Amino acid sequence: MRYVLPNTIKFAVLVGPGGYVLAFMLAWMLAQLPKGPRTVMALILYSPSMTTGVAMAVVWKTMFSGDQNGYLNSFLLGLNVIQEPVQWLQSPEYLMTIMIIVTLWSSMGVGFLAMLAGILEINPELYEVGSLDGISNRFQEIIHITIPSMKPQMLFGAVMAIVGTFQAGAIGVTLSGGNPTPQYAGQLIVNHIEDYGFLRYEMGYAAAVSVVLLLMVLFFSRVANRLFASND
Repeated sequence: MRYVLPNTIKFAVLVGPGGYVLAFMLAWMLAQLPKGPRTVMALILYSPSMTTGVAMAVVWKTMFSGDQNGYLNSFLLGLNVIQEPVQWLQSPEYLMTIMIIVTLWSSMGVGFLAMLAGILEINPELYEVGSLDGISNRFQEIIHITIPSMKPQMLFGAVMAIVGTFQAGAIGVTLSGGNPTPQYAGQLIVNHIEDYGFLRYEMGYAAAVSVVLLLMVLFFSRVANRLFASND
């Protein structure tokens, strides 16, 4: 547990808020595009979230393969940045960073689509009224008009980001090829539950840790609800 909790906190802090802010910013930028290009870009950004574990393993394990034919190793060797192939997915030094990158890349799911829909539903007249009231730039529009006008979508996106972050245990196991991950470098609380519950059959301990996970999700969901719940 001494490895699992710090790993989970680090992963959750970077992937949860990071993915949430990234989803909102991408949704806002897409909303500024014409309908045709917006639809294509939304599909491109959403498609990684539909990737199955098998497809993810093929794509990302090929990218970070530890031999000289791996895309990243081949690229770095060609630039003489490294002198020999690096075992990216088996190295405790790099595994967590790769997990965060892959999860952020595939985090543009239904929360992202909800935010995009929420931005598109905002009445354009609100921005015109805002300009008359002294709003002079896009940042002020986002803070004073866009976010307050789409609180239900923001709340939905936040809850989806929280749940997705805390259940994203398969990523480390899939990339590294085993549970536990190398030197527990990518071991998250979900992996810990699976390890003790289904591999070691210590059901009581696994159930207790599951309750801890449930309380963590509940706490952050309450925080999101307090921030974005409608006052109506």
